Amino acid sequence: MAKRDPFKYFKTSREIIRLAVMLYVRFPLSLRNVEDLLHERGIDISHESVRFWWNRFGPIFASEIRKKRAERLCSGPQLQWHLDEMFVKINGERHYLWRAVDHEGEVLQRFVTKARDKKAALKFLKKTMKRY
Repeated sequence: MAKRDPFKYFKTSREIIRLAVMLYVRFPLSLRNVEDLLHERGIDISHESVRFWWNRFGPIFASEIRKKRAERLCSGPQLQWHLDEMFVKINGERHYLWRAVDHEGEVLQRFVTKARDKKAALKFLKKTMKRY
């Protein structure tokens, strides 16, 4: 049984619909902001069209993203992360914030120490390696 094309009866191209919906979902923009951004690119649509497209195609795009993410995770050990170090002031004192950040920019784990030395770094690294 063939899949039904969800874009079949729309005059607007699927690329423009996808762009409008992804702009609205990915960035903190209002419907009117998306309308203005697309108007600057020469695409004249209404904010109500963006709202309709978001309601209609949002779940479809979300399931595609979830499927692709699941395929990447199942295809092998793709989880890459790195250690990040920052200086932070807590109650006027300098502390060191160690973070493990994955390839998508999500913070996996964080650790605050007063000392910035090899012992603190190794402690955090071992703790993170056990978990991930």
